[in-house]
Amino acid sequence: MSRYLATALATAALAATLGAAPAQAKDTLTLGMVLEPPHLDPTAGAASAIREVTYANIFEGLTRIDARGEVQPALAASWTVSPDGLTYTFKLRTGVKFHDGTPFDCGIVKFSYERAVAPDSVNAQKGLFEPIAGTACPDPATAVVTLKRPAAGFLFGMGWGDAVMVAPNSVATNKTNPIGTGPFRFTRWVKGDRVEMVRNADYWGEKPKLAAATFRFIADPSAATAAVMAGDLDAYPNFPAPEALDAIRKDPRFTVRVGTTAGKTILALNNDRKPFSDLRVRRALAYAVDRAALIDALSSYGKPIGSHYIPGDPGYVDLTGAYPYDPAKAKALLAEAGVKPGTEMVIKLPPPAYARRGGEVIAAMLEQVGITAKLVPVEWAQWLDQVFKQSDFDMTIISHTEARDLDIYARDKYYFNYQSPAYKALYKQYQEAVDPKAQLALLEQLQRKLSEDEPNVFLYALAKVGVWNARLRGLWDNNPIPANDLTGVSWAD
Repeated sequence: MSRYLATALATAALAATLGAAPAQAKDTLTLGMVLEPPHLDPTAGAASAIREVTYANIFEGLTRIDARGEVQPALAASWTVSPDGLTYTFKLRTGVKFHDGTPFDCGIVKFSYERAVAPDSVNAQKGLFEPIAGTACPDPATAVVTLKRPAAGFLFGMGWGDAVMVAPNSVATNKTNPIGTGPFRFTRWVKGDRVEMVRNADYWGEKPKLAAATFRFIADPSAATAAVMAGDLDAYPNFPAPEALDAIRKDPRFTVRVGTTAGKTILALNNDRKPFSDLRVRRALAYAVDRAALIDALSSYGKPIGSHYIPGDPGYVDLTGAYPYDPAKAKALLAEAGVKPGTEMVIKLPPPAYARRGGEVIAAMLEQVGITAKLVPVEWAQWLDQVFKQSDFDMTIISHTEARDLDIYARDKYYFNYQSPAYKALYKQYQEAVDPKAQLALLEQLQRKLSEDEPNVFLYALAKVGVWNARLRGLWDNNPIPANDLTGVSWAD
């Protein structure tokens, strides 16, 4: 146990001995996060940290995803879908304004969707909007979105952070001064430390109970634990120090919640680089990793997965038995592929503890099959640039937190460079399927195809371990999408 954690626990014990001070009425929140966002525009970047700060707080879409992972109305009060699945008619809320006073109406919807699908779009989930043929505005309070073809999950996709509404006059500066329609207004970003926001007095819906919120960025597990124990943080919804949970659970000041996320934690492989372009090598790496032992070494939380899908998702298929831990089989496949013992492979590791700690565990496992894994820690900005943008990597450990994102394997270009015409054809069939039974059957085929090709080593579903003040109410136990939705958060009397 680090000296920081020991100090924090000792301080907590002393406080308990002396007696707790009476609870004071409170209407502010300080919340901890591991990663600092690269910027604050969710329509222009892939980092989940952007959405963890801004989703439902600053920016809103026509629909929203709730704590159960279900689609709910947001800036669209209601909608209807044509029988052929091609026309969505949204009835928009009236009287809504952006934080700078810009009115929200159908023109904003048309602008936001056309910008997202434009040839020069930098939207990280551009594929969500590709099916849109056009957006018409019969009146300011009605948006008619026509699709080129049926798109399974269109309403769910429009509830992602990437699909929030943005105004033409502020879109250029949203990265540093985000202006949305949400219940909180951005006030300040102190780089390297925190983002601050305050309650939007002119919010169209129910006003939040919190008057202000601060998101603080503390990646180091020991420092995060110390900040929680000292009361410097009111909540840490994705707590990075599971080794401290036993002690925290014994402290009545805190609530500990272990839930689920949409995160698929993978050992991502560069399919465009030798030897990972060889299926035998990719399968060998899958056999070389003991998923159960990896989970135990990290936290004992999380569930093994065998494809890019998690338990609880519609149509989930348990494929964890496809590549059981088998070092002998891994060695045989590597030899068959001409990979000699002692071959060095580089694993670039972003800051999250699951990556840094997981890298050490996986490196030891790969050593057992003759692979020397060189671990290279990189900061988040480096990872986004080198790995995600440039595909300059051998292997990396990352958790994909976007929900039901099987589409990334059907893209023409994505950082791990998986190219399968057969998978693309299957995914197209799934997107265009209207019948729910046909959709589920195709989801099974998609998962099995990924397991067969093993473009990445599928490790485990990332758990959500949250720690917060016992008086707090309304924080999400689970994370069906990347979000720290504060709209329903309050302090108990």
